[in-house]
Amino acid sequence: MTRRRKIYEGKAKTLYEGPEPGTLIQHFKDDATAQNGKKHEVIDGKGVLNNRISEFIFGKLNNLGIPTHFIRRLNMREQLIKEVEIIPIEVVVRNVAAGSIAKRLGLEQGTRLPRSIIEFYYKDDALGDPLIAEEHITAFGWATPQELDDIMSLAVRVNDFLSGLFIGVGIQLVDFKIECGRQFEGEMMRIVVADEISPDTCRLWDAKTRKKLDKDVFREELGDLADAYREVAQRLGILVETENALSTGPRLVE
Repeated sequence: MTRRRKIYEGKAKTLYEGPEPGTLIQHFKDDATAQNGKKHEVIDGKGVLNNRISEFIFGKLNNLGIPTHFIRRLNMREQLIKEVEIIPIEVVVRNVAAGSIAKRLGLEQGTRLPRSIIEFYYKDDALGDPLIAEEHITAFGWATPQELDDIMSLAVRVNDFLSGLFIGVGIQLVDFKIECGRQFEGEMMRIVVADEISPDTCRLWDAKTRKKLDKDVFREELGDLADAYREVAQRLGILVETENALSTGPRLVE
């Protein structure tokens, strides 16, 4: 068996050299982290579920003409993706007050925001991914003004799509995080959505009961994280519902 060259390893994913130039293999791990890595567990099946949910969402985005790094799913835990130059910014779109914005602004959790709000965070674990302004991004050269416009346009389009997708299956999209990267094709460059979109990167509440179906289940010790992610997959029509889905490995709809 050929040993693959590791390109990067993060908290939840590992990137390996791809089979062709300009491609990478993205491997989803079962690790769950919170509090900037201070809380850590291995949740059996989490990586399989995130891989499939992210594949489903990125495939839909590609079909809508929203550019992403996603090419195809390779197996239960891996995707083939385009190699991009990641912009060191986390883009958070908020529709409902939850998490840090509720604490910062003294808002009651669950308050509908007057309009969707886009926030930026500098990707640096040592600094705790601090909240930054557009001026920081352009002043420090993390992205140009035009790139920032493209990023915000992508964020709005993704929010519109995800909001409709999830409410159609009885889930409220509270907020979500995306990362973007520069994809180079010859002399051409475009900004694309990268990383993943899954319950790891979204806040998802049952539209009626406000039951949490995202990583807050792990952060707040509200129950079994894999069960919450499995429910999201089942509602989206991805996962075949079986009693032994987690013990035998989730059976995924092809």
